[in-house]
Amino acid sequence: MTDPNTPQQIEPGPGEVQAADVMKVQVPNTPPRSQWAEVWSQFRHHKGAMAGGIIFLLIVLVVFAGPLFWPIEATFIDIRARNQGPSLAHPFGTDQLGRDMLARMMAGGQVSLSVGITAMLLALFLGSLVGVMAGYFKWLDNLLMRTTDLFLALPLLPLLLVMVLLFREPLNAAFGPETGIFILIVVAIGVTSWMPTARIVRGDVLALKEREFVLAARSIGTTDSKMILRHILPNVISPIVVSATLGIANAIITESALSFLGLGFPPDFPTWGRLLFDAVDYMQQNPERVILPGVAISLTVLTVNYLGDGLRDALDPRIRGR
Repeated sequence: MTDPNTPQQIEPGPGEVQAADVMKVQVPNTPPRSQWAEVWSQFRHHKGAMAGGIIFLLIVLVVFAGPLFWPIEATFIDIRARNQGPSLAHPFGTDQLGRDMLARMMAGGQVSLSVGITAMLLALFLGSLVGVMAGYFKWLDNLLMRTTDLFLALPLLPLLLVMVLLFREPLNAAFGPETGIFILIVVAIGVTSWMPTARIVRGDVLALKEREFVLAARSIGTTDSKMILRHILPNVISPIVVSATLGIANAIITESALSFLGLGFPPDFPTWGRLLFDAVDYMQQNPERVILPGVAISLTVLTVNYLGDGLRDALDPRIRGR
């Protein structure tokens, strides 16, 4: 007979698994992917952004490394070869003074990209500063946002023209014609293009102020400066990065417009906009002189916009999760 106090072993039925067998199942130890790995995975699946990034890197490489391998300098004048079309000696032709257009395109690209990147950094700094201050400090919000609205209401191009005309001579006297006009154009573009970044950053800061980790940090006595630097700014990097890519494109277009109007860099300091301005009188004789800098500006702006579009999709968790 079986002792009723003796524990009985129950055989598992069909389809049932004992707990011991479950414990024996080995789960593969796969470490979780980091946030930047997720961002890169999303970004590389955006075909337009990948193509834009590759083309933009090629443009930067050609513009900054090309003069090292091209034997003709951008300032070399050969009157006997003026206004020539594309040839083996001059693949992009020559201008009215016989200067090689390929060399001038590369030199102009260096200036245009430098202006775009520097003006973008200035606009990002001003926009991020105003956006964080307005979103975090309630007593500053109304003042800073009304100032932002005032700048948005001002016409951009006339304001830039007034700034260039007022400050060109003092800056040229202080820093020289080339450095002075570079500083003036960078400051003028940066001061007049920070407003969209400020509004975007302010909206994100207002949402972050109500998050649990911010409330917890405030409850333990974290100072405002540490709160902004450690908890607020790292979480608004995404819109700042996207604004950076779009800011480069806007700065290049604005600088080209100023140079095309004759208020940008001097004639011996080529930019893509200045090359367009110099080629207006030779459109019928040498149409490539207008087409080439126009294509360079359009291609650079298009690739940067695609790059920003891909970064926005990769950095936004609401889009990345789809």
